[in-house]
Amino acid sequence: MSTGVIIAIVVVVLVIIGLLAFALPRIRERTRLRAQERELQQRRQQAVSAHRDEAGASSHRAEVAERRARIAEQEAARERAEAQLHEERASLHEQGLADDELVPNEDGDAETAADQPGATRSA
Repeated sequence: MSTGVIIAIVVVVLVIIGLLAFALPRIRERTRLRAQERELQQRRQQAVSAHRDEAGASSHRAEVAERRARIAEQEAARERAEAQLHEERASLHEQGLADDELVPNEDGDAETAADQPGATRSA
């Protein structure tokens, strides 16, 4: 081989080595950045999942609390209705419009119809 060909081969090899020496750090840096981006994406997904799980649990707790509040409201309404029923009965007795409830029944029992469980009034 001639000297020119050997020099050309050496120059080409040196250029390739120079390009590799210049390109390898960039390739490594790009690979490292991609790995960091993947890790960050995984952490984001974990954070999203954790927040959504917590949101679901909070929503469930809120629904349970709302149900309990509705039950308590209905119980309070029932108590108010019962109090109003007793108040109305008291008013009827006060006006003398419910004396038939106070008259002893056939058994000679002097209990009021309001005190008898399951009693119905006859008109």
